Amino acid sequence: MIISTCHGLWNFISHGITTSNNLLIMAELNTPASANKVSGRFSRNAPAKVDLTAMVDLAFLLITFFMLTTTFAEKKELKVAMPVEGPAEKIADDRSMTICLGKNNKLQWFVGSPENPISPPAVCGFGSKGIRDAIFRTAAAVKSATGKHLIILIKPSDKSNIQNLVDILDEMEIAKVETYAISDLGNIEAERMAKAGLL
Repeated sequence: MIISTCHGLWNFISHGITTSNNLLIMAELNTPASANKVSGRFSRNAPAKVDLTAMVDLAFLLITFFMLTTTFAEKKELKVAMPVEGPAEKIADDRSMTICLGKNNKLQWFVGSPENPISPPAVCGFGSKGIRDAIFRTAAAVKSATGKHLIILIKPSDKSNIQNLVDILDEMEIAKVETYAISDLGNIEAERMAKAGLL
């Protein structure tokens, strides 16, 4: 009886040791290689590492995609018809309009020749209530009287700026003026503008 009890106790102790060894081995296998053993226990405070290689590749792919698909700002150019070689053509007074650019964003316009204008010189500004309305009305009157389109002469002065020239060229496009030219300011126009306070 005593021998049987000792034998069973021995089997229990041996089985317990084997089980403890198996648990210890499994714990070692499940523990990360980078874990540190502190005070008899395994510490899991290993620093995390993030691989950013994929993110860098994605960033460069996105940059390349937007560079190839984005439309860059195009230069805004205004087409101006340049004079052709050959003899000068006389312009009929009844279908010519002269616009003289002065200071303070003002201008003076008249119909006909500078010596004998058909309509008296008038001073106005830019925009729909200024020279644009005058161009539309004059073009309609010339078309009704002669059956032809209006011809406009643009004459900037020393007191006008580049923005005034750009604005009057925009008015040509808005009014669909077929023929216009940029010319020098004559003495007669200069005297009239000086009297009107535009020089």
